[in-house]
Amino acid sequence: MILFELKCDKDHHFEGWFRDGKGYDAQTKAGKLVCPVCGSRRIEKAMMAPRIGKGARKADAKPEAATVPVAPASVPAVLPPEMKAVQLLRELRKQVEANCDYVGPQFAEEARKIHYGETEARGIYGETTAEEAEALDEEGIEFARVPWVPRQDS
Repeated sequence: MILFELKCDKDHHFEGWFRDGKGYDAQTKAGKLVCPVCGSRRIEKAMMAPRIGKGARKADAKPEAATVPVAPASVPAVLPPEMKAVQLLRELRKQVEANCDYVGPQFAEEARKIHYGETEARGIYGETTAEEAEALDEEGIEFARVPWVPRQDS
């Protein structure tokens, strides 16, 4: 696994784990990467500080002191706008998962069936390609693209 520092076109920074560099390239090309703050799909690698070994032999190497994360003396009472947006998106995700049917990669097909009255009307969510989303839009089928932020309970 490899960790990349990523950023969107609005300069929101976040991390992403990938099997390897090819995995990042494939997901970027397929438009699968989404900014967790604003939902932008224009993602690129950001500058990262490399983690380079010091080159000392194992026998000479001194164990590194354990580091403890330090929290600020006081937590700000007001969250930055980005965090408020992330909280709202997490709440939206909870509501969607609780009240809609997950249809996975068959989203476009199910949306068409509902739109044309071939199946009962209900809330659905899932995944679709950019091409399928464009086709749904051209057919006048209403849907929303929502950035899917990670759950906090994992």
